[in-house]
Amino acid sequence: MSKVPEVTLIFWVIKILATTLGETGGDALSMSMDLGYLVATAIFAAVFAVAVVIQVRARKFHPVVYWATIIATTTVGTTMADFADRSLGIGYAGGTAVLFALLIAALLAWYRTLGSVAVETVSSPKSEIFYWVTIMFSQTLGTALGDWVADTSNLGYTGGAVVFGALLAAIAVAFYRTSVSRTKLFWAAFILTRPLGAVVGDFFDKPAAEGGLALSRYGASATLLVLIALLIFVFPHRPAGKAH
Repeated sequence: MSKVPEVTLIFWVIKILATTLGETGGDALSMSMDLGYLVATAIFAAVFAVAVVIQVRARKFHPVVYWATIIATTTVGTTMADFADRSLGIGYAGGTAVLFALLIAALLAWYRTLGSVAVETVSSPKSEIFYWVTIMFSQTLGTALGDWVADTSNLGYTGGAVVFGALLAAIAVAFYRTSVSRTKLFWAAFILTRPLGAVVGDFFDKPAAEGGLALSRYGASATLLVLIALLIFVFPHRPAGKAH
């Protein structure tokens, strides 16, 4: 049985909230606590590693474990991308290009090893490792892409949210109106929810002078975490069905 959730509307709502939490939570540790990107990345990487071990060793699908692991990927992705873009001086364009290449490489390695990258096939330890490595790269890429669009154009955070929201809407239309591979559409949507969450998270906590609402990173993170918990416990969550 698959150990990842069935892809429903609630799945995408929680995913967007989780990616937004990743931005505010990552910034809270690296900036508000003044730990810096490298130390924050090391902390979140350790949390991510523990979460993946628990997820892989679980015998069946557990919504709380799964979403905790997703949140861990978004936080480590935030600080890792910021470290590469800013501390290493790669820049948004360079960071986005490198991370996109790593993401494609992960997907290709997964496909060539197991013959499918469909989420319905994620039921063995090997497929789960590929799944989580791919997700980690996608979350990191999304952070760099979101920052690139919002910070280096005249769009700002709200404009960036409109752009990524429109792209996700186009994918939804393609899902219902075309015969494009559902697996390809899933990964495209999964990747794009991260930059959407990145710009929304920045909009919440960045200073008003930079186009943000200047909300507390701690308060925003706590609110997002509560919303995610409510959606996990209120709505039913089933594992993805077997691939056909």
